[in-house]
Amino acid sequence: MKRFDVVIIGGGVIGSSAAYFLGAQPDFTGSIAVIEKDPTYAEAATPRSAGGIRLQFSTAENVLISQFGAAFIKAADQHLGVGGEGAGVEFREQGYLFLATGAGLKILLANQRLQHELGAATELMNPRELSSRFPWLNVADIAGGSFGPVNEGWTDPYSLLQAFKRKARAQGATYFKDTAVGLEHAGGRVTAVQLAGGESIACGHVINAAGIQGRRIAAMAGIDLPVHPRKRFVYVFDCRDEIENVPLTIDPSGVWFRPEGPQFIAGVSPDESDDPDAEDFELDYRLFEELIWPTLAERVPAFEAIKLVRAWAGHYDYNAFDQNVIIGFAPGFDNLLLANGFSGHGLQQSPAIGRALSELVTFGQYRSLDLRRFGFERLASGAALQEINVV
Repeated sequence: MKRFDVVIIGGGVIGSSAAYFLGAQPDFTGSIAVIEKDPTYAEAATPRSAGGIRLQFSTAENVLISQFGAAFIKAADQHLGVGGEGAGVEFREQGYLFLATGAGLKILLANQRLQHELGAATELMNPRELSSRFPWLNVADIAGGSFGPVNEGWTDPYSLLQAFKRKARAQGATYFKDTAVGLEHAGGRVTAVQLAGGESIACGHVINAAGIQGRRIAAMAGIDLPVHPRKRFVYVFDCRDEIENVPLTIDPSGVWFRPEGPQFIAGVSPDESDDPDAEDFELDYRLFEELIWPTLAERVPAFEAIKLVRAWAGHYDYNAFDQNVIIGFAPGFDNLLLANGFSGHGLQQSPAIGRALSELVTFGQYRSLDLRRFGFERLASGAALQEINVV
């Protein structure tokens, strides 16, 4: 039986980030295995995401997590370059713009106070200021907006994932094309990971970074995670009129849009009553036709005449408890780590989460950023840590 000091289940952006940070951690000298069922990542969540990075959160830890993520991605060549070549990860720092009607303005104000306390450069803007900076925007019903000009924007998700993986492998991590089908455990420790190919890998630590399969992996250890696969759609459209200086913009309805090359992409999270668990990739154009397009046309007059080009579906590993990540040691285990339930924030949080997991493995505690409030214990006590700004 093969043995590795750390076995990571899931080789997406979270698992590969953890593998990179472990390999880069001077105090960790062990071996690393990453189990990934599909090394092409054809159906993985990461490449199907919008790649957004923002500091505009309502939870302090999320602000700090993304601060580190933005700084890391800006310096990706330094961190993730291999063999004298850069990482190939670009950051489009065009900002996030949250719009609010009168009812939502108090939330923006409260969030901005928190974000400023933590060093974010979020700007609150009144309708006149919004019209001046973004003349293509209809602000007739808008009471204000919150704009993040620094450390907010987007990156190419697939490039970041591949950069993490390439660097992790260069540092010695071994990737296996296989699926975890069981955990052997006794006395509060996972002793081996069983693979669909028939092999078992003995382990010192196990990290559950399995995305929408995270609940299934946790169940192998008798743990019930409130993490569900929720389908999200991204719609690509052309606009015949040229508009410039467009940040990732979130309408009060929840509809969001941003530039993607010469085109635009848009989406929205459906109402909870119309958001069942789903692992398929079947497209649904109802949201675009009934909500997204009318909202776009109202908010941006130039979007009244747009052409839908294509669409794709991806998935959130959605934490139904409070929409925040569950990270830390699993209850009853001293070597099983959870990193699940990112609810759409996994890409931007991957650098800080990978660093945090490497610290838990190496030192048994957080050293850089205290994420204890995101531990499993809050689920057991019912103390939800609700994130308001979920897009």
